[in-house]
Amino acid sequence: MRCFVTGSTGFIGSYLIRLLLNQDYQVGVLVRPASNLWRIQEVLNRLHIIPGDLAMIDQSAPAILKFAPEVVFHLGWYGVTNRHRNNPSQVSQNLYGSIRLLEIAHEAGCQCWVGLGSQAEYGRFDGKIAEHFQAQPETIYGTAKLCVGLLSQKLCEVYGIRFVWFRLLAAYGPKDDPEHMIPYVILSLLRGQEPALTSGEQQWDYLYVEDAVRAIWKTFTSQTAQGIFNLASGKSLPVSNIVKLIRDLINPDLPLGFAKVPYLPNQIMVLEADISRLQHATGWVPQVPINEGVRLTIDWYKKQKFN
Repeated sequence: MRCFVTGSTGFIGSYLIRLLLNQDYQVGVLVRPASNLWRIQEVLNRLHIIPGDLAMIDQSAPAILKFAPEVVFHLGWYGVTNRHRNNPSQVSQNLYGSIRLLEIAHEAGCQCWVGLGSQAEYGRFDGKIAEHFQAQPETIYGTAKLCVGLLSQKLCEVYGIRFVWFRLLAAYGPKDDPEHMIPYVILSLLRGQEPALTSGEQQWDYLYVEDAVRAIWKTFTSQTAQGIFNLASGKSLPVSNIVKLIRDLINPDLPLGFAKVPYLPNQIMVLEADISRLQHATGWVPQVPINEGVRLTIDWYKKQKFN
């Protein structure tokens, strides 16, 4: 089977392409010329690389049509960190290119479209989030993700393509973006620095990256699974507990800078998902508990000499 992946050089995409390669699939990837390939360096010779940028996807259309993907995994997105969440480029860099890619995929004979959305589509809720909740995004990022998800869902209905859309809450693990909370805390402590943190009262739902990719795989291979799915562990923990777990695994005597950073005005205090729809559709369950996932992540950073 021919699979085309955007965002392959990113955190989750780099794990997904390895899983697909291990299943002996032909894997094509969209790679910007300026992309840092460090996450996928050792598998580059096994990939069909199509140079291009989502914002200028028409330039890559001939190569995508020639590759003729049967399934597209659309994980690529400009501006996923907090400092980009209200950048107007969220629209110009992502929305048109995503929808145009779907049109090109349809022309190429694509049978299944798998997109990676975000919990930011929902906005803020006090309890567990379910897929039927009314989306109330509070950022341009969340609004753009919601628009791409809804538009691609409708286009897939028109084109007769199976549609899958994951609303990811928070993934973590080796090779994560160092700006994210868990790697930031790990790297700070390994360097002997006190991490600057909020009070840590937030209740957040974290999913180990390999579990996230297994969920994507299980949903794709479950031919009847389609629609919108929450992608999470289904259990939240206080952020302070996660930070203390990291500290205790590295050195219980290290100080932690709780309450040194104020909460954002739109701070999400509860981030937890109902994952029953995904489990019923695929049989998937998370396999890596947070204490094990954090240990594996710390071990990876130690081997990288904190780079």
